Amino acid sequence: MSQADLTRQRLVRAALELFTTQGYHVTTTPQIAKKAGIAEGTIYRHFRSKEQLLNELYRGAARWAVKLVKEADVTKRGPREKLAEVGRQLVAGAARDPAVVRVFFLDHHGPLLDDDSRKVGRSFRLAVESLVAQGKAEGSVKPGAAELWAGVWLGVIAHVLERVTAHEWSEGQVAPKQAVDAAWDAIAEPTGPRAALPVPPSPTPAGG
Repeated sequence: MSQADLTRQRLVRAALELFTTQGYHVTTTPQIAKKAGIAEGTIYRHFRSKEQLLNELYRGAARWAVKLVKEADVTKRGPREKLAEVGRQLVAGAARDPAVVRVFFLDHHGPLLDDDSRKVGRSFRLAVESLVAQGKAEGSVKPGAAELWAGVWLGVIAHVLERVTAHEWSEGQVAPKQAVDAAWDAIAEPTGPRAALPVPPSPTPAGG
C-alpha cells in the first residue's frame, strides 16, 4: 500500500469516527486533519469537500450492507433464515465497527447525500425487499406490500443496531437475538389457529 493510500485510510477513519460521535455539522476539517495526523490541506488532495468525504463513507458502509444481503440470498435457505442471517451479520458488524453501522443505518444525512449515495442506499432497501417478497411468495409474510414489511423489519433491526452501537447490548447477549427474531415476528403471517373470542356467559334464568 502506498503512502498516499495509507494517508487516505487514516483520513477516512478519522472522519468516520468524528462524524458518528460528535456529528457531521459540528466536525471541522481541522479536527479531521488533527485526528488523522495530517495537514488540513492534505484532505483536499483526496476529497473535494467534507460533504464528498461523508458520501464516500456512506457508500462504503452501504455497499457492505448490500453484500451481506446478497450473500444471505444465495444460500439454500428460506426467507426467514436469510433475513435472520442478515440481522445477525449486521449485529456482528455493529459490535465490531459501530461507526460503519451508524453512518449508514442510524445517522440521518438527508440533503447531504448525492445521487450515487442515494442509489446505493436504495440498492440495500431493494435487496431486503426482495427477501421479504420471497416470504410473501411462500405465504410466510403477511399480506401487503413487500416495501411496507421490509420497512417494518428494518425498523426493528435499526433499534437493535442502535443499542449495540451504544454498547447497551453486546453481540453475545440474548437480547439482540430475541430482537432479530422479533423483526421476523413483526412481519410473519400467523400460522397457528386464531385465538377464539371469549364467549360471554349465558344469562341466569330468573329464579334459577
